[in-house]
Amino acid sequence: MTDDLQGREPETKDAVVVAGIDCGTNSIRLKVSRVDQKGSHDLLPRMLRVIRLGQGVDQTHSFSPQALDRAFAAAGEFARVLRQYPVEGMRFVATSASRDAENRQEFEDGMESILGVRPEVITGTEEAALSFLGACSSLPQDSLRAPYLVVDLGGGSTEFVLGGDGVESPADQVREALSMNIGSVRMTERHLLDAPPTDEQIQEAVADINRHIDQAFKRIQVGRTGSIIGVSGTVTTMAALALGLTQYDHAAVDGARISIQDALAVDERVLRSSRTQLRSCKTIHPGRVDVAAGGALVWSRILVRLAQAVTETQGRNLDSFISSEHGLLDGLVLDYGRKLLAKRS
Repeated sequence: MTDDLQGREPETKDAVVVAGIDCGTNSIRLKVSRVDQKGSHDLLPRMLRVIRLGQGVDQTHSFSPQALDRAFAAAGEFARVLRQYPVEGMRFVATSASRDAENRQEFEDGMESILGVRPEVITGTEEAALSFLGACSSLPQDSLRAPYLVVDLGGGSTEFVLGGDGVESPADQVREALSMNIGSVRMTERHLLDAPPTDEQIQEAVADINRHIDQAFKRIQVGRTGSIIGVSGTVTTMAALALGLTQYDHAAVDGARISIQDALAVDERVLRSSRTQLRSCKTIHPGRVDVAAGGALVWSRILVRLAQAVTETQGRNLDSFISSEHGLLDGLVLDYGRKLLAKRS
């Protein structure tokens, strides 16, 4: 923790101001919130910067100097913002790309020197659990059918987290979790080298994605799923497109129910578009354009396979998912804040 963030009195004994930073393969995000017994309350709009930290990591197993420069620049911006808030604690987690990079100490040392806190490279299992907490804490669960399956589709990895059925175990309690090494950046760099990709490239990517899904389905009882909750930038971007938004609207996307049929149509359109066409779409963040095809393909295959599994297991049609703006970062802040409050009691 930097000196600017230390030694400040908490606003009340029943609340704590905490910051969370989540650095993934494609983006880095900051959230500052007051956490109390009722939950997490944001003190400023969350900040997101697309830094493509994981660019090339799937092939080289190393962060490039350019990617590290982008990450450090974003960290410097976050540090300046954090000085304006009475933060009592901060947790910084890094995910898929950092798990794969052999030179991650350079990244960790640089971030610590800028922010005063060292990034924790968390496991896929912890990433999944925090994503589940963040998603479930922000949705009206009484309107959703349990068990919930939270799908966090990132740049380098995708997490499946299945909760309880609401009878034998609470619906917001994690029962099973798994992280797969498929994501928007990884699939784009590994297979979808042209834009739009060729049919052969798409077939190779689909085979790769299906292999990972096959293994996941052997370990998680996804056929029991009552509701799919999709989190991450890829999912919310595709949801915005399915809603027909011409500009990205956080309020419209968060909690929206999207039909799988509409989602698949959007995924196919994105997959078959050139980068020029994607750049002209104001709903897609400019930093996601280059990897949008990979994300669209992963998401479409997951939706199709999940719907098939539910039909085979339950004999019912799972025809929609819930789009959520809340995931790993929200779960990180809420969990950390609760732990700090518990230490006071």
